[in-house]
Amino acid sequence: MSERMTNTDQAEIYRKGLLNGDRRLLSRAITLIESSLPLHQQIAGELLDTLLPYTGKAIRLGITGVPGVGKSTFIESIGIYLTAKGHRIAVLAVDPSSKRSGGSILADKTRMEKLSIDPNAFIRPSPSGGTLGGVARKTRETMLLCEAAGFDIILVETVGVGQSETTVASMVDFFLVLMLAGAGDELQGIKKGVLELADAVVINKADGDNIKKAQYARKQYENALHLLRPSSAVWSPPVQTCSALEHSGMDQVWDMILSHREKTVAASEFAMKRKRQSLDWMWSMVEDGLQVRFEKNQNVKKELPGILAAVEKGEISPTAAANRLLFFLDN
Repeated sequence: MSERMTNTDQAEIYRKGLLNGDRRLLSRAITLIESSLPLHQQIAGELLDTLLPYTGKAIRLGITGVPGVGKSTFIESIGIYLTAKGHRIAVLAVDPSSKRSGGSILADKTRMEKLSIDPNAFIRPSPSGGTLGGVARKTRETMLLCEAAGFDIILVETVGVGQSETTVASMVDFFLVLMLAGAGDELQGIKKGVLELADAVVINKADGDNIKKAQYARKQYENALHLLRPSSAVWSPPVQTCSALEHSGMDQVWDMILSHREKTVAASEFAMKRKRQSLDWMWSMVEDGLQVRFEKNQNVKKELPGILAAVEKGEISPTAAANRLLFFLDN
């Protein structure tokens, strides 16, 4: 686009293209969102503001799973099932370490061969590098762009581990945890925090000789979930089995997601959750902005090495050091 055009003019071109379902402009708009250049951020900000009335109607799903659980196969299986029902699905990723080769959805995209060429599906890897907070911010904004472009189901995958699961759960309507059966102690290695986030647990690879093991694991997971206090007054996380490889159980998984939406909407939980997520997003942006201002402050840059050395030597307490550094933001 011409540099002579105003930011508003450029944002308008993107807006019209996205609302018309232009996938090329959608990809370019996401690249704009991911850019750290101030000019690009200004245009992206204007674009997001103009698109807000066209967002928020999609079903936002989050998915995580233990290594080897078959996430990419599951995503492709349920994606194909949903596009066959007339839905348009966008697959995004939250991956603070995607600049490394392992675990990136970039590799998953090559494995999701059918879904990647489906005209009603859009697969986008997360930005490479950066902090989890930065990647999550871009994923949230990308989610809005995809909704404005007409995708009615947004699937956000956690590729990283640990905090990325909490982050994804904070931006979706339904958080699904994929598990495996037949790996010894079914509950070994399961983090309580992940189960507390789950709106449902789905045991994948329930096929062939593994069906009985999957049913046994299902009972164990159900018992484990009963020990946790549900976050919803109208929904207790169920446990289901499926075989992404054989494309079985996808209808039950989808019916479960729709049931969750119906019950939480009726109880006003859905709207409250969306509002809470928007406010949480705002405050996380404030924190990110303060971090950037702090790091760019010239006085901080000048004094930081000496203060760090003083803290390491025990010459100044961490509290006093922090207060001294924060003082520079007021000057």
